[in-house]
Amino acid sequence: MGMTMSQKILAAHAGLDEVKAGQLIEAKLDLVLGNDVTTPVAINVFEQNGATKVFDNTKIAMIMDHFTPNKDIKAATLVKQTRDFANKYDIKNYRDVGEMGIEHALLPEMGLVGPGCLCIGADSHTCTYGALGAFSTGVGSTDMCAGMISGKAWFKVPSAIKFNLVGKPQGFVSGKDVILHIIGKIGVDGALYKSMEFTGEGVKHLNIDDRLCIANMAIEAGAKNGIFPVDEITREYCDGRYQGTPVAYEADEDAVYDEEYTIDLSELRPTVSFPHLPENTRTIDEIGETEVKIDQVVIGSCTNGRISDLRAAANVLKGKKLANGVRCIVIPGTQKIWKQAMHEGLFDIFIDAGAVVSTPTCGPCLGGHMGILAAGERAVSTTNRNFVGRMGHVDSEVYLASPAVAAASAVTGYITNPEKV
Repeated sequence: MGMTMSQKILAAHAGLDEVKAGQLIEAKLDLVLGNDVTTPVAINVFEQNGATKVFDNTKIAMIMDHFTPNKDIKAATLVKQTRDFANKYDIKNYRDVGEMGIEHALLPEMGLVGPGCLCIGADSHTCTYGALGAFSTGVGSTDMCAGMISGKAWFKVPSAIKFNLVGKPQGFVSGKDVILHIIGKIGVDGALYKSMEFTGEGVKHLNIDDRLCIANMAIEAGAKNGIFPVDEITREYCDGRYQGTPVAYEADEDAVYDEEYTIDLSELRPTVSFPHLPENTRTIDEIGETEVKIDQVVIGSCTNGRISDLRAAANVLKGKKLANGVRCIVIPGTQKIWKQAMHEGLFDIFIDAGAVVSTPTCGPCLGGHMGILAAGERAVSTTNRNFVGRMGHVDSEVYLASPAVAAASAVTGYITNPEKV
């Protein structure tokens, strides 16, 4: 019986010739990730268990991104705990203010993840790195601790769903619209503990930023991970960047999939997820022109804070002004993206329109800081979750959309088709 891409990566790291769905394995890790919220919990467990060393100080990443720059004393205390631990054990990939970025934008940029690697992270959106042909998945802080000590983790091998992508996206359709369409189709539990494997000739029409966005939101369908095949686009991105040894795994022709879907990218339309679940989707054509009045727009996050996302938003905002009463917050994913956007003149476009530009941070995505909603307020956001109270008050609402739709909505004050701005 053949194996999927994900199963081949797990087998290789477990030292096995083959693995099957449902099998329990112990596998060697290439990277262990934590942030300023989850790492302190892992450190507490580390110390409670009497550990005195980490398995490899070059294969642990601690990225201070959720509440940084520190929003209050508690946040500062958690970061100090992590910083002290990183200094004590000489963690090479500790990143704080000035060097940090949103973790799932920063790690690919730094070359810490790449084709064939196995990564766990104490953050649910660690599945992002499947865009590069890696097996990466979110875990709890206790598993992060075990990984830091042993360099290994237990896995139940996931079964898989195959998404055959055909056609070419048209107009303003982006990777965000692709994954929102898929989640709307299969539901937030449609891929529960399964691997979402994206393949087909349509993949070549999705750039790395699109793929990172799609893999990032695999968890929003309940998936264990999302993964793309390694092709020329992947290799071009990773060449001279990825610090490991890239290995391209291909699914066997007789690999077993629980389900298969064909998605024609040419037929997709800009898509918006309504409160309070990512599966609650409508195309932009199904939304009335003045149906959803908004108060805030957030453009950024580990889902859509990359340079192509900022360019898409700037393309819509250029020469325009925000609607009265609408706040627009733009958050580049990393310092490098921030600097690139500045030099390209994107900041001028954002600020002239009436928006603000933030340092890289997760901030408003999780209702942390830098854009909290009050009761009754609505936001269009390029982030990945719109649960009750996700961005602030439990009586606020979050609508998930692409950077183009978000920017267009900021101009009109309503959820708006970017083709009409």
